[in-house]
Amino acid sequence: MNYFEFYGIPESFNTDQATLKKKFYELSKLYHPDFYAGEDEAKQQEILELSTLNNKAYQVLSDPMRRMEYILKLHNLVSEGAKPQLPADFLMEMMDINERLMEVDDAEQLAEVTAEVLAIEGDINDKLANLTADYAQLDHTAQETRRNEIAEIYFRQKYLLRIRESLDTFAARL
Repeated sequence: MNYFEFYGIPESFNTDQATLKKKFYELSKLYHPDFYAGEDEAKQQEILELSTLNNKAYQVLSDPMRRMEYILKLHNLVSEGAKPQLPADFLMEMMDINERLMEVDDAEQLAEVTAEVLAIEGDINDKLANLTADYAQLDHTAQETRRNEIAEIYFRQKYLLRIRESLDTFAARL
């Protein structure tokens, strides 16, 4: 079941955390297995599954990155093992950063590369914030267009995450 439908809230990249938490606690009470201890095994199993669904839904929807990935998966824009097509200029920029990272031999050089990566991440996060701000108010066609743009940002973020991990590895060596 779709987590947004399960909670009765609109699909949004920016869910209201107070509403989400309220729904989670409301359903936690409703589907608490202890309240169904006297029921038959089938009912107990159903309640256990609903309780598990509630917990998973809350874990995903309360985390912005997991929520973004979830929405993109709902619309088949992200799948396991998919190779995204990122713009050539972005890939060239990442290749340049990776090459410079391989040549780092002191803390100052590492700091320069780290600052550049942080600036790129900041720009991407700003663009993401602009794209997601009014998503829930858009019509379906505009939402689809917006999701495609957000998917590209998602893949850029994944790429940058690998570079950040490399930065951390190099920082540990210095």
